[in-house]
Amino acid sequence: MTKAIDRNTGSILELGPGTGVFTEALLKRGLVPEQLTLVELDERFANLLSRRFPGARIVQGSAARLSAAGVGRDVAYGAVISGVPLLSMPSRTVFRIVEGVARRLGPSGNLYQFTYGARCPVAHAILERLGLEASLLGTVMWNLPPASVYRISHTRVDPKLASASEPHVVADAHAHTALIHRQYPAAMCWEGERVSSQ
Repeated sequence: MTKAIDRNTGSILELGPGTGVFTEALLKRGLVPEQLTLVELDERFANLLSRRFPGARIVQGSAARLSAAGVGRDVAYGAVISGVPLLSMPSRTVFRIVEGVARRLGPSGNLYQFTYGARCPVAHAILERLGLEASLLGTVMWNLPPASVYRISHTRVDPKLASASEPHVVADAHAHTALIHRQYPAAMCWEGERVSSQ
C-alpha cells in the first residue's frame, strides 16, 4: 500500500484509516504528519488518530462526501490511500468516493485501494466514465482472506484523440467527472487483468 510513496510524493489523503496501520507505515517511510489528511467516519477512531498522530489533519466525515467533510479541492494530492471496503458498498456510493478522489488527485497522483475481494473494488464502468485506469499491484495469498492492492490513476489521453463529437472522451479527467450524473452497474475484474484501457 505504501511502498511507492515517500516524502517527495507531496500531500497524502487517507480514507478510512481506522486505527492508523497505513498511517504509521507512511510515517516510517519518511513522511511528516503535516503531509497527511486522514478522513475517518467513526468518531472513536478519529479521536484515536488525533492522539496517535499529532500534526496530521484529522477529518471526521464520510469518504463519499469529502467536500461536506471539509476536504476541499485546493490541494492536489500526490497519493490517496484507501482502506474503505468498497466491495460492500452500493455502486452509487463507490462512484461518489472515487469521483471525489479523482477530483483531488494531482496529474500524476495515484489512488491505492486495499481490498479483501477476489475482484477489483471499482467497477470498470465507473473507471471508464471517470477517465481512470486501474492495475493490480499485488496479492498476499497467505493472508486470510487474501488481500490485494490496486493502483488507480488518471488515464493518459492524447489530446489529439479527444473528439468534440464524443464528449465522454476528454483530455482533462477533472473536467470529465463533471459530466457524470448517474449510477453505473457493477462489473468484475480479475487478478492480473488491466481493468481500464486507454
